[in-house]
Amino acid sequence: MTTPQIDPPAARKPLRLWPGIASATVVLAGVVLFIGRLFGFTGMVVALAGALLILLWWLLFSRARWYERIGAIVAIVAADFAQKYVMHPSIAGGAMGNMSYILVIPTLCAALVGWAWASRRLAPGSRIAAAIAAAAIGCLPWLVLRTGGISGSGTADIHWRWSMTPEERLLAKASDEPVPAAPPPAPPAPAAAESSKPASAPAADAAPGTAPALPPIVKTKPAEWPGFRGAERNGVTHAVAIATDWSASPPVQVWRRGVGPGWSSFAVRGDRFYTQEQRGEDEVVSCYRVSTGQPVWRHKDHVRFWESNGGAGPRATPTLQDGRVYAFGATGILNSLDEATGAVIWSRNVSTDAHVKVPFWGFTSSPLVVDDVVIVAASGKLTGYDVATGTLRWVGTSFGGSYSSPHPATFDGVQQVVLLGGSGASSVAPATGTRLWQSDWPADVTIVQPAVIDDHDLLVTTSSSAGGEGVRRLAIGHASGKWTAQERWTSRGLKPYFNDYVLHKGYAYGFDGSILSCIDLADGSRKWKGGRYGNGQLVLLPDQDLLLVTSEEGDVALVKASPDQFTEVTRFSGALEGKTWNHPVVVRDILLVRNDHEMAAFRLKAQGQ
Repeated sequence: MTTPQIDPPAARKPLRLWPGIASATVVLAGVVLFIGRLFGFTGMVVALAGALLILLWWLLFSRARWYERIGAIVAIVAADFAQKYVMHPSIAGGAMGNMSYILVIPTLCAALVGWAWASRRLAPGSRIAAAIAAAAIGCLPWLVLRTGGISGSGTADIHWRWSMTPEERLLAKASDEPVPAAPPPAPPAPAAAESSKPASAPAADAAPGTAPALPPIVKTKPAEWPGFRGAERNGVTHAVAIATDWSASPPVQVWRRGVGPGWSSFAVRGDRFYTQEQRGEDEVVSCYRVSTGQPVWRHKDHVRFWESNGGAGPRATPTLQDGRVYAFGATGILNSLDEATGAVIWSRNVSTDAHVKVPFWGFTSSPLVVDDVVIVAASGKLTGYDVATGTLRWVGTSFGGSYSSPHPATFDGVQQVVLLGGSGASSVAPATGTRLWQSDWPADVTIVQPAVIDDHDLLVTTSSSAGGEGVRRLAIGHASGKWTAQERWTSRGLKPYFNDYVLHKGYAYGFDGSILSCIDLADGSRKWKGGRYGNGQLVLLPDQDLLLVTSEEGDVALVKASPDQFTEVTRFSGALEGKTWNHPVVVRDILLVRNDHEMAAFRLKAQGQ
């Protein structure tokens, strides 16, 4: 009797590794591009593409056992969620809270390939230990790094986790607090002595339990640059004529100094300018000298706003009016300060008054003063306060998410305040907040300012989370006591996102993404597109048909404000270092620029000198 032959089990085919190794190489190349800031957003896309190839290889072509294939995917997902709790907040909260997932998945996938290769001949127990080590290695790069924020193009500013931020370096320096001014001579009469006290100090003869009298509004000459984007919030600087051959006469640095983070611009009167910044746990309204950059006074509120994309600090620009500074902080504090001393006249919490939570990017509205009302936008809800006392006068209805500021306009002889919001554009009466008209154009949020074309037309914008969506010209009409807002045309020839534009001689000039563009106001047709300045900002010098452009990288350029073609006249590199989103200001022969960690003044040679 013979025993039947039993064939030995077929040998298992080895792992097919080469597709995984090739895909892991793609991942690592993308990570290097991202960390090296060479092609930040592109690097991230390359790394994600490589990760997708690895996952497809592992699930369909690797020849791994099925329990290993599924187990590895589960482990990657678990590690991706777990690492968010131990990495730096700037990465954990970046890209609207999605950065950690986007970054870690590619490196975990690359670690999977490394594990598959290194453990292919190990015993099962050792393979599990090797898998845990591979997961730790895949997470490690993002546990030892932090970002200083994200640029408009999606590039992250990468640093070692333990390195000091510019704000920390500024705070570590010797104190640069303002030197108190010499006390004024003793007043000749008690009445004069009483009037010389700071606004926040109670009057000596005030009855017990009563509030001190607030100082009256005293009309003063308008400031040269009273606030956000100038007197009319249109980014136009008048009566300035500068030399345009910067190769022969470049801007001359007058001073340069560190400043706390924030995206505020400047308000300027005489030899003083005002801005907002963050210094540690204090949100600060600051006054400096134009001539020297030295601080004059600082007002501090013990609050801090921070989000990982834009960083810390206030987003709005102070407004100067009749000897007072009106400043709106990122958490909702609205202050009225004495322009000369920084003393508090009154203060309100707009978030509380308007019943609006602090939005993701913080409150960004620069205050607008119209007659006896100071108006701010609380994320799409306009709110009006009495300029003298801070008394809440009115709260408007919400018009969708907005990071735009209230904008002055006059149509058919009627003074109005326009706001762009997530629902479109709306206009209110400044004294009461009563809505006059609205034009629907839904968006995620709006950020930039509208532009008044004439006494009956307005240019508005809309945007999505991916960027600007276009511009629209509205015809504002008024008949039989009713207002209308009718679309004349809509154009995608100019698509500003958070970079404002200007109007000049029948054309609009601004950023279409990261490239300058010019469109015809008659029909919205594009005349030209050219010049890459990132997500920069600009002001118009109308007397010379010039745009002064600050690039996102901190360069300054002059570009012709002409519809014929894009022409860069001259450029000055290195005015600032690092991401520059703040609006520049030109007053007299001085150019003021800043970003989230430094500011500088440059003297511009006058035309003809």
